[in-house]
Amino acid sequence: MRPEPFRVVARRQETADTVTLDIAPCDGRARTVGPGQFAMLWPFGIGEAAISYSGIGLPGETAGVRHTIRSAGPTSAALCSLDVGDVVGVRGPLGRGWTVAPDPEVPLLIVAGGLGLAPLRPVVELLADTDRRAPVRLMIGARDPEQLLYRDELDRWRGAGIDVAVTVDRARSGWSGSVGFVTELIDEAPVPTDATALVCGPELMMRFTARRLEERGVRPDRIQVSLERNMHCGIGHCGHCQLGARFVCTDGPVLPWSSVAELVSVADR
Repeated sequence: MRPEPFRVVARRQETADTVTLDIAPCDGRARTVGPGQFAMLWPFGIGEAAISYSGIGLPGETAGVRHTIRSAGPTSAALCSLDVGDVVGVRGPLGRGWTVAPDPEVPLLIVAGGLGLAPLRPVVELLADTDRRAPVRLMIGARDPEQLLYRDELDRWRGAGIDVAVTVDRARSGWSGSVGFVTELIDEAPVPTDATALVCGPELMMRFTARRLEERGVRPDRIQVSLERNMHCGIGHCGHCQLGARFVCTDGPVLPWSSVAELVSVADR
């Protein structure tokens, strides 16, 4: 429960309201972080926020980690206002992350909506450095081109053999790519029924994406989703993130779609 001090070593403005912070532990000790886990970040005197890791290990800073944060309230706004040299309190890593099939013959489908690309980025980075014979497809959706994260990394991922497709809900002047919802990219792509699918984004987007993947023959237990709930403690004590019999902060945030489909679809009934 006690935060540890991390120092901001780099800051990048991703979009008008989204910032990426590279932070490193003040004690220099590396933490073992898995893709899909999160940390509780504490801008001193404001509050804590659960933020997923968007990078694990940094160039020249092997103990460092990366977080991509959207300003959506007092705590996240304070985090976005941090600059190089500032110190932030960190509790983590916390939660359970993505399970990536170690078999290089298993196809992988990665579907990201908006800020959901951030928790998936460590997986993409891992796959970009891994020799896999089966296809890896990354499908990205954003509200508009200005909201697209990591634009300068897409070509590098393509060069590493990852099939990257991008669509936006609404186009603006100068956009020549696809326009439509991310589920339309699933309709256009080959979807092997033995694929493992990793999905992250707004909950409505994840519901429609998981259902579309099921329609294409992917089993629910092979679809993983990353849930976002109101996490206060991060260790399963406070109950704020309880979903049915589960605590998202400890049992998740990454969970099989087969185990949460009914719970997150209550609004549909």
